[in-house]
Amino acid sequence: MSDDVQQVSPSGPAEAWERLTDDPDVRGIETVKVEEIGGWQVTVCAMEFVRDGSLETDMRERLAAALRAVNGVAMVDEQDREVWFVTGTPSGKELTQAAARVVDQLASEIRAAMRGL
Repeated sequence: MSDDVQQVSPSGPAEAWERLTDDPDVRGIETVKVEEIGGWQVTVCAMEFVRDGSLETDMRERLAAALRAVNGVAMVDEQDREVWFVTGTPSGKELTQAAARVVDQLASEIRAAMRGL
């Protein structure tokens, strides 16, 4: 399977994107537009497993910065352990790609942290 980002057809939300990968726990990203809350939810699967203080802090900072850098983003805020809420007029594909780049840069550290659980 490639690491492409593709639009999916979920039930409910108006628009959703996901990263296709053979390593979903480490490299999986899902982005869903939720009209009811006026923005996007970007889910980074690896954050469920990253509990190490320095790696967790680094990932959170990098993810927030990467999402803020996407054209059209007005605000980025953490909504849950592995979910970021993004407002503005960004592309769901670009949000997914931005988060994927961060995860790729830290993939070996994420795998090491997962082995330590």
